[in-house]
Amino acid sequence: MSERDASRRVEGERGLARVIGRWGLAAGIVNVTVGGGIFRLPSGVAAEVGAAAPLAYLACTLAMGLIVLCFADAGSRVSMTGGPYAYVETAFGPFVGFVSGVLLWVGITLAVSAVSSFFADSIVALVPALGSTGRAIAISAVLVALAAANVRGARGVTRFNTAATLAKLVPLVLLVLVGLATMKWSNLAWTTPPNGGAVARASVLLVFAFLGVESALVPSGEVDDPARTVPRAIFIAMTVVALLYVAIQLVAQGLLGAALPGDPTPLASAANVALGPAGRTLILIGSTVSMFAYVSGMTLAVPRMLFAFGRDGFLPSALARVHPRWHTPYVAIVAQTAIVLLLALFARFEQLAVAANVTVLIVYGACCLAAAELRRRDVRSGGIPFRVPAGAVIPWLALAVITWILWGLRADEWRAAALVVAAAVVVYLATARTRRARAVSAA
Repeated sequence: MSERDASRRVEGERGLARVIGRWGLAAGIVNVTVGGGIFRLPSGVAAEVGAAAPLAYLACTLAMGLIVLCFADAGSRVSMTGGPYAYVETAFGPFVGFVSGVLLWVGITLAVSAVSSFFADSIVALVPALGSTGRAIAISAVLVALAAANVRGARGVTRFNTAATLAKLVPLVLLVLVGLATMKWSNLAWTTPPNGGAVARASVLLVFAFLGVESALVPSGEVDDPARTVPRAIFIAMTVVALLYVAIQLVAQGLLGAALPGDPTPLASAANVALGPAGRTLILIGSTVSMFAYVSGMTLAVPRMLFAFGRDGFLPSALARVHPRWHTPYVAIVAQTAIVLLLALFARFEQLAVAANVTVLIVYGACCLAAAELRRRDVRSGGIPFRVPAGAVIPWLALAVITWILWGLRADEWRAAALVVAAAVVVYLATARTRRARAVSAA
């Protein structure tokens, strides 16, 4: 990327306010990572490896640790809005950056739509009288309210997301504390040695429980002192998430034993054993709060990708407009909310969730390569970069892990990803003349 292009991109972000600090960003990462999946995953992991399930969490944590080290390195070097899209574009130019950005945006948008749909289903489960009409009204009201709050400013939304993160963690922490005191430790004993292949398969399943850090990093243009804030926030958040996940698995296993595999609501069932019916209700409410907080966090993060596309000339420039009073990308927020609402209303959760997986993992691989390239060129647009231990090796180890995961994907998932890439290439070529003309006029 030329210095002129870099200057133009920075100039386009001067209207944004850098108001997101270390703890706000860390809370945002925890918020979008601890979504609804952890309320279901313990049973699936136990079905794969039984009492050795904690080993799968440790293996997955190691794999994600390699990946987030790459994010920490790249995020401390590139401080512009777009997160992984900005990292890859800075490293490899606008074409590769745009394709990666589209893959990431599609994956995250599908994931947010899936969780929004599941959130609406949870509301109906708690209040059956709402029915299908009430479901549509509820999800529309929630998404519109979150969009309005985000238009009014990132500072207030960041504070709300921090509070929402604490609120969603309270029932989980309570379950862990009570469960550790009441569970049967004999349920954790291995009856047979764990099978390496089963642990690997369970680890692949768990990778998707850790997805989210890439989304929380998208509003990097509004992060204060990104060279320090981004890596510190990542490590705080991922440590909290890993410890929480392992503790939840241990408690669910200790409380339910052989009944855990296949349980559709494992944490609610575990809470029923430890705390009675009131505990079960608390966890069900907690899962609804968790999904609401996830959608709130994503409503802050994902529209900034549309903003970045508009800023760089790939999509209409209106998407890069910043509100004159609240200094937020208000057009991008409205557009993103409309897309998520349509998908959440008319698509099934399972379809959306499966479609999101492959695109995000491909972007993870691109970010690992970008981290290596940014380090080689010693890019420092965000200040003095974070020093990653064994930084020259980490990106390649992370890329090996991602390749291993992608190896197990189905043909239809690869076809869906290929269609997204093809669409991105068409948009890139169709906007080439307009972007060149804009670059000339800016000169």
